[in-house]
Amino acid sequence: MRDLRRIAAVFCLGVLTSLAATAQIVIGQTTGLSGPAAAGAGENVAGAKLWFDYVNATGGIGGKRLELVTLDDRFEPARAAENALRLIMVRQVTALFMSRGTPHTEAFRHMLAQYQVPLVAPATGAMVLHKPVDPWVFNLRAPYQREAEKLVRHLVTIGMSRIGVVHVDDAFGSDAMAGAMRGFEHAKLKPVFVEAYPRAKPAFGAAVQKAKAEDAQAVVIIGSADAVADAAHALRAAGSRAQIGTLSNNASAGFIKEMGEAAAGTIVMQTFPSERALSTPLVREASELARAAGIAELTPAMIEGFAGAKVLVEGLRRAGANPTRQSLRQALEGLQRVDLGGLEIGYGPNDHSGLDYTELSIISDGRFRR
Repeated sequence: MRDLRRIAAVFCLGVLTSLAATAQIVIGQTTGLSGPAAAGAGENVAGAKLWFDYVNATGGIGGKRLELVTLDDRFEPARAAENALRLIMVRQVTALFMSRGTPHTEAFRHMLAQYQVPLVAPATGAMVLHKPVDPWVFNLRAPYQREAEKLVRHLVTIGMSRIGVVHVDDAFGSDAMAGAMRGFEHAKLKPVFVEAYPRAKPAFGAAVQKAKAEDAQAVVIIGSADAVADAAHALRAAGSRAQIGTLSNNASAGFIKEMGEAAAGTIVMQTFPSERALSTPLVREASELARAAGIAELTPAMIEGFAGAKVLVEGLRRAGANPTRQSLRQALEGLQRVDLGGLEIGYGPNDHSGLDYTELSIISDGRFRR
């Protein structure tokens, strides 16, 4: 009798486990929770969880809870590919969400079509994810090329003509450089110097020497948060007072901390409204949820995570009672003029670009000012 009870208990546990598994929708994420992009990646996740947790607390998606499984790729492309394959094959995720980094996302992008898995809101503005349209990638943020071009054009409009560029020697750096060069071409100028540095072992001695030799008025630095901070510190240590500008991948509170004394006056591109713009419904909503969760202050990277989570949830809600990878892709592609809260987004078969929002901010008193 005791054995029968044990067998029955094990059977019931198995049934309950099976029911629990079917009562949730698993979303996978590979991102650099440690390594050079850790600050921004962690803030992305925190922002996304604000909305996912709210959705779960208010009934989930058709009664199913959302489970976000986040694996740390240490901001290494090879590890990002390993994580993506594990999430797809082992965790059987319905979608991948907000990967971070251009070469990192490129490392597993071929798997999306191979296993028919949508990637929603990658935290990269790589043009290769926008054109040509990848049917399995649904972008949220504007392309890096647009940011870089706008940054250079701004520097020119405020009277700077001696502008240098320092960029990481990888797909991200090359992509952003294409936009920066369009900015120079528009102004009928050439950069006074262009210096590439290796992603694995950043070194900035040559760039600093060129900035000093050319008396650069501004230096655009393209790279991850720690690399940009190291370059800025090297410039300041050498006596350069050049205006420093960088892209929105460094729009995080962690970046400001890494910059330290070099932060003040740094221009940082932004692809979402200010985290303090409470007149924007999306920001107000995120702020209220953050306060309830005990988070004292939002950051731009949190707003990106929050907005990305809203896009994914909207797609899942329209993907049927039991969302699949294919039904989610079709639902996302059918989104038209969806208001995320003061930000309108829409996709179609020939357009997976998402938002077209770019503006400048400047760091002052430890905050991004618009």
